[in-house]
Amino acid sequence: MIRARRESWPIAGTFRIARGERSAAEVVVVEVSRAGAMGHGESVPYARYGESVDGVVAAIEALPDDVTRDSLATLLDPGAARNAVDCALWDLEAKLAGRRAWELAGTPEPDPVTTCFTLSLDAPDAMAARAREHASWPLLKIKVSADGALERLRAVHAAAPDAELVVDANESWTAELYARIAPELRGLRVVLIEQPLPASAADALAYLPRPVPVCADESCHVAADVVALRACYDAVNVKLDKTGGLTEALALVAAARAAGLRIMVGCIVGTSLAVAPATVLIPFADIVDLDAPLLLAHDRDDGLRYEASTLYPPSAALWG
Repeated sequence: MIRARRESWPIAGTFRIARGERSAAEVVVVEVSRAGAMGHGESVPYARYGESVDGVVAAIEALPDDVTRDSLATLLDPGAARNAVDCALWDLEAKLAGRRAWELAGTPEPDPVTTCFTLSLDAPDAMAARAREHASWPLLKIKVSADGALERLRAVHAAAPDAELVVDANESWTAELYARIAPELRGLRVVLIEQPLPASAADALAYLPRPVPVCADESCHVAADVVALRACYDAVNVKLDKTGGLTEALALVAAARAAGLRIMVGCIVGTSLAVAPATVLIPFADIVDLDAPLLLAHDRDDGLRYEASTLYPPSAALWG
Protein backbone atom coordinates (compact mmCIF):
# COMPACT_ATOMS: atom_id res chain seq x y z
CA MET A 1 0.00 0.00 0.00
CA ILE A 2 1.22 3.50 -0.86
CA ARG A 3 0.10 6.55 1.09
CA ALA A 4 1.08 10.19 0.62
CA ARG A 5 0.42 13.15 2.86
CA ARG A 6 1.35 16.80 3.03
CA GLU A 7 3.27 18.26 5.98
CA SER A 8 4.35 21.81 6.77
CA TRP A 9 7.52 22.48 8.78
CA PRO A 10 8.23 26.06 9.92
CA ILE A 11 11.56 27.53 8.93
CA ALA A 12 13.54 29.41 11.57
CA GLY A 13 12.89 32.92 10.28
CA THR A 14 12.63 33.43 6.51
CA PHE A 15 14.59 31.56 3.88
CA ARG A 16 15.23 33.86 0.95
CA ILE A 17 16.92 33.28 -2.41
CA ALA A 18 17.08 35.29 -5.62
CA ARG A 19 13.73 34.02 -6.90
CA GLY A 20 11.66 34.30 -3.72
CA GLU A 21 11.26 33.49 -0.05
CA ARG A 22 9.40 31.12 2.23
CA SER A 23 8.72 30.66 5.91
CA ALA A 24 7.86 26.95 5.89
CA ALA A 25 8.98 23.79 4.13
CA GLU A 26 5.96 22.24 2.42
CA VAL A 27 6.83 18.58 2.00
CA VAL A 28 5.21 15.34 0.86
CA VAL A 29 5.73 12.20 2.95
CA VAL A 30 5.22 8.75 1.46
CA GLU A 31 4.67 5.48 3.28
CA VAL A 32 4.94 2.14 1.45
CA SER A 33 3.74 -0.92 3.41
CA ARG A 34 4.51 -4.51 2.42
CA ALA A 35 5.17 -7.81 4.21
CA GLY A 36 4.69 -6.25 7.64
CA ALA A 37 7.25 -3.47 7.10
CA MET A 38 6.89 0.20 6.20
CA GLY A 39 9.26 2.39 4.22
CA HIS A 40 9.28 6.18 4.41
CA GLY A 41 10.34 8.90 2.02
CA GLU A 42 10.01 12.67 1.81
CA SER A 43 10.24 15.14 -1.04
CA VAL A 44 9.93 18.89 -1.47
CA PRO A 45 7.87 19.96 -4.51
CA TYR A 46 9.51 22.94 -6.19
CA ALA A 47 7.63 25.54 -8.23
CA ARG A 48 10.76 26.27 -10.31
CA TYR A 49 10.24 22.85 -11.89
CA GLY A 50 6.48 23.22 -12.29
CA GLU A 51 5.63 21.21 -9.19
CA SER A 52 3.02 21.70 -6.47
CA VAL A 53 2.25 19.73 -3.34
CA ASP A 54 -1.21 18.82 -4.62
CA GLY A 55 0.16 17.68 -7.96
CA VAL A 56 2.85 15.54 -6.34
CA VAL A 57 0.37 13.90 -3.97
CA ALA A 58 -2.01 13.17 -6.87
CA ALA A 59 0.78 11.61 -8.94
CA ILE A 60 1.80 9.36 -6.07
CA GLU A 61 -1.76 8.31 -5.28
CA ALA A 62 -2.22 7.22 -8.91
CA LEU A 63 0.61 4.68 -8.69
CA PRO A 64 -0.12 0.94 -8.44
CA ASP A 65 0.49 -0.54 -5.00
CA ASP A 66 2.97 -3.05 -6.44
CA VAL A 67 5.27 -0.39 -7.89
CA THR A 68 9.00 -1.15 -7.75
CA ARG A 69 11.99 1.13 -8.18
CA ASP A 70 12.42 -0.19 -11.73
CA SER A 71 8.78 0.31 -12.72
CA LEU A 72 8.65 3.68 -10.96
CA ALA A 73 11.14 5.10 -13.46
CA THR A 74 8.70 4.29 -16.28
CA LEU A 75 5.65 5.70 -14.48
CA LEU A 76 6.90 9.07 -13.18
CA ASP A 77 9.28 11.66 -14.57
CA PRO A 78 12.25 12.72 -12.44
CA GLY A 79 11.13 15.08 -9.70
CA ALA A 80 9.62 15.27 -6.25
CA ALA A 81 6.89 12.65 -6.68
CA ARG A 82 9.29 10.00 -7.91
CA ASN A 83 11.84 10.96 -5.26
CA ALA A 84 9.52 10.39 -2.29
CA VAL A 85 8.41 6.99 -3.57
CA ASP A 86 11.88 5.86 -4.64
CA CYS A 87 13.34 6.71 -1.23
CA ALA A 88 10.44 5.02 0.56
CA LEU A 89 11.10 1.88 -1.49
CA TRP A 90 14.80 1.96 -0.58
CA ASP A 91 13.84 2.28 3.09
CA LEU A 92 11.38 -0.59 2.77
CA GLU A 93 13.95 -2.81 1.08
CA ALA A 94 16.48 -2.05 3.80
CA LYS A 95 13.98 -2.93 6.54
CA LEU A 96 12.93 -6.17 4.86
CA ALA A 97 16.56 -7.18 4.27
CA GLY A 98 17.77 -6.10 7.71
CA ARG A 99 20.59 -4.15 6.05
CA ARG A 100 21.48 -0.50 5.59
CA ALA A 101 20.62 1.25 2.33
CA TRP A 102 24.26 1.80 1.40
CA GLU A 103 24.86 -1.92 1.68
CA LEU A 104 22.01 -2.57 -0.73
CA ALA A 105 23.40 0.10 -3.06
CA GLY A 106 26.87 -1.46 -2.93
CA THR A 107 28.45 1.82 -1.83
CA PRO A 108 30.78 2.57 1.09
CA GLU A 109 29.25 3.40 4.45
CA PRO A 110 29.16 7.21 4.71
CA ASP A 111 31.52 8.72 7.25
CA PRO A 112 30.74 11.82 9.30
CA VAL A 113 31.35 14.77 7.01
CA THR A 114 31.56 18.55 7.02
CA THR A 115 28.48 20.18 5.52
CA CYS A 116 27.92 23.72 4.33
CA PHE A 117 25.77 26.05 6.36
CA THR A 118 23.54 28.25 4.19
CA LEU A 119 23.05 31.96 4.68
CA SER A 120 19.88 33.09 2.96
CA LEU A 121 19.72 36.34 1.00
CA ASP A 122 19.44 39.40 3.22
CA ALA A 123 20.94 42.84 3.74
CA PRO A 124 24.77 42.73 3.87
CA ASP A 125 24.95 43.58 7.57
CA ALA A 126 22.37 40.91 8.42
CA MET A 127 24.26 38.31 6.39
CA ALA A 128 27.50 39.35 8.07
CA ALA A 129 25.92 38.94 11.50
CA ARG A 130 24.71 35.46 10.56
CA ALA A 131 28.16 34.59 9.19
CA ARG A 132 29.76 35.76 12.42
CA GLU A 133 27.55 33.31 14.35
CA HIS A 134 28.90 30.49 12.15
CA ALA A 135 32.45 31.78 11.66
CA SER A 136 33.90 28.51 12.97
CA TRP A 137 32.29 26.51 10.14
CA PRO A 138 34.80 25.56 7.43
CA LEU A 139 32.30 26.09 4.62
CA LEU A 140 29.45 28.58 4.23
CA LYS A 141 27.01 28.73 1.34
CA ILE A 142 25.90 32.25 0.45
CA LYS A 143 22.67 32.98 -1.37
CA VAL A 144 22.98 36.06 -3.59
CA SER A 145 21.08 37.80 -6.36
CA ALA A 146 22.15 40.13 -9.16
CA ASP A 147 21.95 43.15 -6.86
CA GLY A 148 24.79 43.77 -4.44
CA ALA A 149 26.36 40.32 -4.74
CA LEU A 150 29.91 41.50 -4.16
CA GLU A 151 28.87 43.74 -1.28
CA ARG A 152 27.23 40.81 0.46
CA LEU A 153 30.15 38.46 -0.18
CA ARG A 154 32.67 40.97 1.10
CA ALA A 155 30.60 41.47 4.25
CA VAL A 156 30.37 37.72 4.85
CA HIS A 157 34.08 37.20 4.23
CA ALA A 158 34.98 39.98 6.65
CA ALA A 159 32.74 38.41 9.31
CA ALA A 160 34.01 34.85 8.77
CA PRO A 161 37.48 35.25 7.23
CA ASP A 162 38.56 31.64 7.79
CA ALA A 163 35.53 30.09 6.08
CA GLU A 164 35.53 28.99 2.48
CA LEU A 165 32.46 30.14 0.57
CA VAL A 166 30.11 28.62 -1.97
CA VAL A 167 28.18 31.30 -3.87
CA ASP A 168 24.69 30.38 -5.10
CA ALA A 169 23.07 32.87 -7.46
CA ASN A 170 20.06 30.67 -8.33
CA GLU A 171 20.17 31.67 -12.03
CA SER A 172 20.01 35.40 -11.24
CA TRP A 173 23.16 36.69 -12.98
CA THR A 174 23.76 37.66 -16.57
CA ALA A 175 26.87 36.64 -18.49
CA GLU A 176 28.11 40.23 -18.24
CA LEU A 177 27.64 40.32 -14.48
CA TYR A 178 29.34 36.94 -14.08
CA ALA A 179 32.33 38.09 -16.14
CA ARG A 180 32.69 41.15 -13.93
CA ILE A 181 32.23 39.40 -10.56
CA ALA A 182 33.98 36.05 -11.05
CA PRO A 183 37.58 37.39 -11.03
CA GLU A 184 36.95 39.01 -7.62
CA LEU A 185 35.76 35.87 -5.88
CA ARG A 186 38.94 33.89 -5.29
CA GLY A 187 40.21 36.68 -3.05
CA LEU A 188 37.07 36.24 -0.92
CA ARG A 189 37.82 32.51 -0.41
CA VAL A 190 35.06 31.45 -2.79
CA VAL A 191 35.64 27.83 -3.87
CA LEU A 192 32.53 27.27 -6.01
CA ILE A 193 29.96 29.34 -7.92
CA GLU A 194 26.62 27.56 -8.17
CA GLN A 195 24.32 28.16 -11.14
CA PRO A 196 25.20 31.80 -11.87
CA LEU A 197 23.26 31.98 -15.16
CA PRO A 198 19.75 30.81 -16.06
CA ALA A 199 19.74 27.22 -17.25
CA SER A 200 18.46 28.45 -20.62
CA ALA A 201 21.50 30.73 -21.01
CA ALA A 202 24.20 28.58 -19.43
CA ASP A 203 25.90 27.79 -22.77
CA ALA A 204 27.63 31.17 -22.41
CA LEU A 205 29.79 29.66 -19.67
CA ALA A 206 31.62 27.61 -22.29
CA TYR A 207 33.10 30.85 -23.64
CA LEU A 208 33.76 32.67 -20.35
CA PRO A 209 36.74 32.29 -18.00
CA ARG A 210 36.06 30.22 -14.91
CA PRO A 211 38.60 31.43 -12.33
CA VAL A 212 36.50 29.67 -9.69
CA PRO A 213 34.84 26.31 -10.50
CA VAL A 214 31.22 26.63 -11.61
CA CYS A 215 28.55 24.12 -10.52
CA ALA A 216 25.36 23.17 -12.36
CA ASP A 217 22.23 23.02 -10.23
CA GLU A 218 19.10 23.98 -12.16
CA SER A 219 20.93 22.90 -15.35
CA CYS A 220 21.46 19.32 -14.18
CA HIS A 221 18.76 16.85 -13.13
CA VAL A 222 19.63 13.34 -14.32
CA ALA A 223 22.54 11.33 -15.70
CA ALA A 224 21.54 12.02 -19.30
CA ASP A 225 22.16 15.75 -18.76
CA VAL A 226 25.88 15.31 -18.12
CA VAL A 227 27.09 15.13 -21.73
CA ALA A 228 25.75 18.60 -22.51
CA LEU A 229 27.21 20.10 -19.32
CA ARG A 230 30.88 19.27 -19.65
CA ALA A 231 31.84 22.35 -21.67
CA CYS A 232 30.04 24.78 -19.36
CA TYR A 233 30.51 23.47 -15.82
CA ASP A 234 33.15 22.02 -13.53
CA ALA A 235 30.76 20.37 -11.05
CA VAL A 236 27.17 19.22 -10.63
CA ASN A 237 24.87 19.58 -7.64
CA VAL A 238 23.09 16.27 -7.13
CA LYS A 239 19.71 16.71 -5.43
CA LEU A 240 17.29 13.84 -5.02
CA ASP A 241 14.27 16.07 -5.67
CA LYS A 242 15.72 16.73 -9.13
CA THR A 243 16.89 13.22 -9.96
CA GLY A 244 13.70 11.59 -8.76
CA GLY A 245 15.28 9.68 -5.92
CA LEU A 246 18.40 7.84 -4.84
CA THR A 247 18.29 5.37 -7.74
CA GLU A 248 18.85 8.00 -10.43
CA ALA A 249 21.10 10.05 -8.15
CA LEU A 250 23.55 7.14 -8.05
CA ALA A 251 23.47 7.03 -11.86
CA LEU A 252 24.07 10.79 -12.06
CA VAL A 253 27.04 10.56 -9.71
CA ALA A 254 28.57 7.80 -11.83
CA ALA A 255 28.05 9.77 -15.06
CA ALA A 256 29.47 12.96 -13.58
CA ARG A 257 32.54 11.22 -12.20
CA ALA A 258 33.15 9.54 -15.56
CA ALA A 259 32.99 12.97 -17.20
CA GLY A 260 35.54 14.39 -14.77
CA LEU A 261 33.06 16.67 -13.02
CA ARG A 262 33.19 17.38 -9.30
CA ILE A 263 30.25 16.30 -7.16
CA MET A 264 28.26 18.49 -4.81
CA VAL A 265 25.49 16.73 -2.87
CA GLY A 266 22.71 19.15 -2.01
CA CYS A 267 19.10 19.38 -0.94
CA ILE A 268 16.02 21.59 -0.86
CA VAL A 269 14.80 22.78 2.54
CA GLY A 270 13.02 19.86 4.19
CA THR A 271 13.33 17.63 7.25
CA SER A 272 15.91 14.99 8.07
CA LEU A 273 13.76 12.40 6.31
CA ALA A 274 14.26 14.24 3.00
CA VAL A 275 18.01 14.61 3.56
CA ALA A 276 18.84 11.15 4.92
CA PRO A 277 18.85 9.26 1.57
CA ALA A 278 21.32 11.79 0.13
CA THR A 279 23.88 10.74 2.77
CA VAL A 280 24.38 7.55 0.74
CA LEU A 281 26.15 9.79 -1.81
CA ILE A 282 28.59 11.29 0.71
CA PRO A 283 31.49 8.94 -0.18
CA PHE A 284 31.48 10.39 -3.71
CA ALA A 285 31.05 14.06 -2.79
CA ASP A 286 33.62 16.82 -3.08
CA ILE A 287 31.28 19.26 -1.32
CA VAL A 288 28.34 18.37 0.94
CA ASP A 289 25.44 20.81 1.35
CA LEU A 290 23.00 18.88 3.53
CA ASP A 291 22.11 21.42 6.19
CA ALA A 292 18.36 21.71 5.53
CA PRO A 293 17.19 20.44 8.96
CA LEU A 294 19.34 23.11 10.62
CA LEU A 295 17.28 25.78 8.84
CA LEU A 296 13.99 24.58 10.38
CA ALA A 297 12.45 25.75 13.63
CA HIS A 298 12.37 22.06 14.65
CA ASP A 299 13.03 18.68 13.04
CA ARG A 300 11.66 15.15 13.24
CA ASP A 301 12.26 12.83 16.16
CA ASP A 302 15.27 10.64 15.39
CA GLY A 303 16.46 13.36 13.01
CA LEU A 304 19.96 13.58 11.60
CA ARG A 305 22.74 14.26 14.07
CA TYR A 306 24.78 17.42 13.60
CA GLU A 307 27.68 18.46 15.79
CA ALA A 308 28.51 21.98 14.65
CA SER A 309 29.50 21.53 10.99
CA THR A 310 29.74 17.71 11.16
CA LEU A 311 26.88 15.64 9.78
CA TYR A 312 26.55 11.98 10.81
CA PRO A 313 24.86 9.20 8.82
CA PRO A 314 21.18 8.57 9.61
CA SER A 315 20.05 6.12 12.24
CA ALA A 316 18.08 3.11 11.03
CA ALA A 317 15.13 4.53 12.96
CA LEU A 318 15.07 7.55 10.65
CA TRP A 319 15.71 5.97 7.25
CA GLY A 320 17.53 3.22 5.42
